[in-house]
Amino acid sequence: MRDPNQQKSGDCNVTEIYFEDYVLDATRETLGRTITETDIVLHAGQTGDFFPHHMDAEWCKTQDFKLRMAHGTLTFSVAVGATATLVNPCAVSYGYDRLRFLKPVFIGDTIRVKVTITEKRDHKLPGHGLVCEQLEVFNQRKETVLVCTHLLLVKRRGA
Repeated sequence: MRDPNQQKSGDCNVTEIYFEDYVLDATRETLGRTITETDIVLHAGQTGDFFPHHMDAEWCKTQDFKLRMAHGTLTFSVAVGATATLVNPCAVSYGYDRLRFLKPVFIGDTIRVKVTITEKRDHKLPGHGLVCEQLEVFNQRKETVLVCTHLLLVKRRGA
């Protein structure tokens, strides 16, 4: 049965989810995404970050980690993009807190994201609340490589 609050817009799901609809401790997980050399080269070009950690395989061989690694900001952006599976017209991204890069991500690593609703609280904007989602990013060895908290500013029902 189709949810009356859900619409299809092209290939994108549009679903109204109000503040009251978010459930604490609810989780969802993404599919995997393998980080490629192309990802790293494109990200370096877009950001101007050509540090040898990302671009110089020979230099990396002289370092403890031995391999070229993805930019932390690349890992973050791919992870966040993987969680964007629907459009909620009742919510906007308010920002990210406590972003930490815990382990390097290397060319060929596959990352997955687990999202958990950890907190709901009032916001000063009338008719809205904040929903906090904990993002945990794992590699193919199930090692946590990145964590952060995504803040959503969400409309309250009837506001």
